[in-house]
Amino acid sequence: MDAGLTSLTVVLAAFIGVLGLLIGSFLNVVVYRVPAGMSIVSPPSACPGCGSEIKAYDNVPVLSWLALRGKCRSCHEPISARYPLVEAGVGVFFAVVAVWWWVAAAPAVSTSSIAGVGSIIGVSSTSETVASVLILVAFLWLAGVSVSLALIDLDTHKLPNAIVLPSYLVGGVLLAAAGILNGDIDALIRAAVGMAALWAAYFLLAMLYPGGMGFGDVKLAGVLGIYLGFVGWGALLVGAFAAFFLGGIYAIALLLSKKAGRKSGIPFGPWMLAGAWVGIFAGNTLWTSYLSLLGVA
Repeated sequence: MDAGLTSLTVVLAAFIGVLGLLIGSFLNVVVYRVPAGMSIVSPPSACPGCGSEIKAYDNVPVLSWLALRGKCRSCHEPISARYPLVEAGVGVFFAVVAVWWWVAAAPAVSTSSIAGVGSIIGVSSTSETVASVLILVAFLWLAGVSVSLALIDLDTHKLPNAIVLPSYLVGGVLLAAAGILNGDIDALIRAAVGMAALWAAYFLLAMLYPGGMGFGDVKLAGVLGIYLGFVGWGALLVGAFAAFFLGGIYAIALLLSKKAGRKSGIPFGPWMLAGAWVGIFAGNTLWTSYLSLLGVA
């Protein structure tokens, strides 16, 4: 990548990162209110201690928390550090997704995967440019959903339908439109197969082991299958395996530290999401390397 493209990549990452900071502030509201069955738009955000409405100038991501030294302006009640951490984390996450898209996905989606290298400069048609932007929006949606669902699952051991089910529509429509604009029917087939395969696999696990797998996991599996399948077969296989690998390591660590027992309930959603992003970012490469080791590729 030459200096010009490197500069453009930095600018894009910074812009999308700032957007992520703003989205992260909103996700803090989502994580708190959705499990409680509250509206995410009203009433306005308020201090949980004194109930004072948070003014716009005290609601600037990260900076307001630092300026207030982590305390409410009115009652000086401590404000959890989780809020700025989520905002900063989403900002970084969005920037990483933007860089991945710019380097790997911004050209046309190929007929086998979106693992090629290039930039949106040089995309050969308006339809492919629009398709590339749709792909970026779809994966930024998944990034935001991933953060909110992971935190909610850790807090409540639930994956709310209010977040999971709309993701079928958003991800499916955006990626289907991108595939059609690019004329990449293979990507659409992979996405459909990924959705059905992961949903069916998790449904079977939920039937065989109801205490260890919930139907929230089953529904989330279908969403992740759409994205992983769209990226490539390698991404789908690696992403599916990585969820159990990472979740297994976490479970073993809890057992060894005696923070959980053999019958303890452990939220699996965060590891499904983490595994999916491993598949998205590196799945095709890891799968190709694995096949090379076997002498197949």
